[in-house]
Amino acid sequence: MISCQNEKMQEKKEMRKVNNMKRKIFFCFFPVAGILFFSMYSASAQFDWVFKKMKPFRDTKLSDTQIVSGLKEALKVGIESTVKSTGKTDGYFGNEAIKILMPENLKMIDKTLRVVGFGEKLDAFVLSMNRAAEQAAPFAEDIFLNAIFDMTFDDARKILEGADTAITDYFKEKTYPNLVKAYQPVVKKKMDENDSTRKYKEIVERYQSIPFASKPGVFNPDQYVITKSLDGLFCVLGEEERKIRKDPAARVTDILKEVFK
Repeated sequence: MISCQNEKMQEKKEMRKVNNMKRKIFFCFFPVAGILFFSMYSASAQFDWVFKKMKPFRDTKLSDTQIVSGLKEALKVGIESTVKSTGKTDGYFGNEAIKILMPENLKMIDKTLRVVGFGEKLDAFVLSMNRAAEQAAPFAEDIFLNAIFDMTFDDARKILEGADTAITDYFKEKTYPNLVKAYQPVVKKKMDENDSTRKYKEIVERYQSIPFASKPGVFNPDQYVITKSLDGLFCVLGEEERKIRKDPAARVTDILKEVFK
């Protein structure tokens, strides 16, 4: 009898040891499991964020090289269309969005001289400025094309994720100083050929002959035409870019269709 009781007591002790061990294992494992679960969830959330950021590139199913190539094609298409539309007769003069008008600081001269019948001379001067811009526009093409080859994948990524005129903004940043340098001799030559400087002097002299006329503001016709010409050029380029981004019909190559789909 005593032997049986001893055996039972021994069994109870063993059971208590096993139960204690189970509790220790449980309380040790549970925090570790919680940490592991939270880490896995956190990592999953981070990867989800990364994939969302990469979605525009994953959706195209294109390599980095293909994306850059597609954007370069977009630039070429935009350049060709822009130069073609601005570098023709009435490319500026016939486009109200970019037509070069008298500068703001000479608007009083324009208004006053038209009253005294000098409108024809004013119109001739305005036309000569626009003709110079139209004749200078084709000289931008080579500068634009040279800038294309400098595009990196990082540039392409910013453009692809950028606003509707991200390509145009990229071009303006990369080419503007070179465009100004290239335009200076061309505009001066064309303004001379169009007799623009003489026409402007004639306008100023006529205005100054009017009693009590105010002194005209400082105005450099050549510099003004260069600035307004480039403003118009980038305006048209921006419109071409919007077409490529929004109008499937404007995506004239397969890779353009893939990149901007």
